[in-house]
Amino acid sequence: MKNTMLYLALLVSTVTFSQEDIKHDTLKTVKVLANKKGLKKSLSGTSNTTLVTGKELLKAACCNLAESFETNPSIDVNFSDALTGTKQIKMLGLTSPYIMITEENIPSVRGASQAYGLSFTPGTWVESIQITKGAGSVVNGYESISGQINTELIKPIKDIPFFLNAYGSTDSRFELNTHFNKKVSDYWSSSLFVHGNARVAKTDMNNDGFLDNPLGKQINIANRWQYSNPKTGWVSFLNLRFMKDDKQTGELNFEPSRDRLTTNYWGSEINTERLDFTSKVGYVFKDMPFQSIGFQNAFSNHNQLSYFGLNQYNIKQQSYYSNLIFNSIISNTMHKFATGLNFTYDKYLEFVNLADVSRIDNSVGAFFEYTYDNGDKFSYILGGRFDYHNRLGAFFTPRLHIKYNPWEKAVLRFSAGRGKRAANIYAENQNLFASSRTFQVLDTNGKVYGLNPEIAWNYGLSFTQNFLLFGKSADVTLDFYRTDFQNQAVVDIMNSPQQVLFYNLRGKSFANSFQIDFNLEIIKHLNLRTAYKYYDIATDYLSGSFQRPLQAKHRFFGNLEYETHIAEKGQQWKFDYTFNWLGKQQLPNTASNPAQDRLPEFSPSFSIMNAQITRTFSSTFEVYIGGENIGNYRQNKAILGNNNPFGPNFDTSIIYAPVFGQMYYAGLRFKIKK
Repeated sequence: MKNTMLYLALLVSTVTFSQEDIKHDTLKTVKVLANKKGLKKSLSGTSNTTLVTGKELLKAACCNLAESFETNPSIDVNFSDALTGTKQIKMLGLTSPYIMITEENIPSVRGASQAYGLSFTPGTWVESIQITKGAGSVVNGYESISGQINTELIKPIKDIPFFLNAYGSTDSRFELNTHFNKKVSDYWSSSLFVHGNARVAKTDMNNDGFLDNPLGKQINIANRWQYSNPKTGWVSFLNLRFMKDDKQTGELNFEPSRDRLTTNYWGSEINTERLDFTSKVGYVFKDMPFQSIGFQNAFSNHNQLSYFGLNQYNIKQQSYYSNLIFNSIISNTMHKFATGLNFTYDKYLEFVNLADVSRIDNSVGAFFEYTYDNGDKFSYILGGRFDYHNRLGAFFTPRLHIKYNPWEKAVLRFSAGRGKRAANIYAENQNLFASSRTFQVLDTNGKVYGLNPEIAWNYGLSFTQNFLLFGKSADVTLDFYRTDFQNQAVVDIMNSPQQVLFYNLRGKSFANSFQIDFNLEIIKHLNLRTAYKYYDIATDYLSGSFQRPLQAKHRFFGNLEYETHIAEKGQQWKFDYTFNWLGKQQLPNTASNPAQDRLPEFSPSFSIMNAQITRTFSSTFEVYIGGENIGNYRQNKAILGNNNPFGPNFDTSIIYAPVFGQMYYAGLRFKIKK
């Protein structure tokens, strides 16, 4: 009964995986929490998936989803520009538009929300994150190219009555998170999440006359309802959420009421309102726990009004998503399948300065995914989907995942798949508006801004071996992935520092990613996590073939964590240290600028250190302090043309390193468990 209830509660939110994955991997998640491991890679799962538990999310200043990957070697975290403080994530060397980002397996960060959407999910709301490298499941759609990141929020049926998290930092950022939970009846539970943050003071650590981080405030409220009735087999989730986020940045003397859209002082405001409603209904057939049906629906209204100096960019996206999924078996549980239909509708009202580039996209698709698992050493997932899109046409998407355990505590995985997507060139490159560059689309025959859809194949091979080293547990993982673009919406900032050109790929574009992880329990409670990453990413531009700009070819990651023994009353110390080293990065072309506004062809290498100490006083109260960029490394020249922001050489988008120096923070967590 206990396993059945757990299966029911998570059925609808874990439809990416086969039913066997749901039963086994979900139970393993519970085991991971009991063993207090922040990251877990299963030796039995068919796909190359890393589970990030709630414990891992507490190891850094995890204020939102964008900041929750600092201690994870699978994801690279970078700043997108010198003004907004927005963190950009990459997987396999490719930026977030090539990653399918879902919330409880419903697409979330896409379209209008690509630039800032990861900052709209507070970290305290997150229960766990699943990171899958390579081609994802066809159940979730056709857009995934480099991988999938799925966020599971805290479930009302498992939540505690009250949670409080308060946070403050030396960059004048303050946050407050509160969770309220109540079991309404035997079958209904409800949670209310309230999040607020603000940055209230102007800072200019590098003395360039511009804010290092934006002033801002955000209010984020979510109400979640969960129904679970093991007697009937029904389970459902209802979520309603409202978010308002305002940012102001620019020169120190900029005042919006006086200087907006004038040349008095350069400034920018980005104001976003978002409303989301999602529903999930699932049914497990009585006396047939291997057979189920789930129905997902999601509506979102995203409205952003913004300007960057004299550039105006406004976008409103109304979206509807629906997914019907049926899971069952063929003869026996060694042969499972998932099939279904989904529908997507996106209405974009988009204005780039005075140009109206609005459009409506819609698609309908059918999928079938077969899973073979003999329960021993070998399993595979073979999936395909057929979609019709009003702009992309009719197309087929195949995906394959294979897992083999050659010997004890070892797993070999292979994946291959195709992805296709319409590039939202303006929403995905908003950082370029904060420059004097002119925007030009060179192709006109395509159906999305004149461009053709992006199409890419991704292939991957992964090997993991767990073993004992000096009597302590250790593991090593080797990953190699290649992405080949058949077509790409090229964003060309290599041709001229005064232009950004958009055009269809006119040659080759590929991304090779190699990563080796080594993890070791040095002594009891002291764990070491290391990773080396090599990226060979190149694109043919009009002016020649170059490495992908602002992407380090070599990266090294290290994380050291130590926890003391938990005392009888719950007292404990936790220590965490993270080290990141980034090699040189190809920089955009600035050769035609005046000498004072030029950058070298490649950036210097540098390192960043973060640390945190947590003191747990009891099972209900703890405090934490920490620091980011403790070595105080800062990019020498973050803004080109800062002395003449309305001149021809102004550019805030060429950011390869932190702009703000050392940052220290402190916070507390308080819980009521009964």
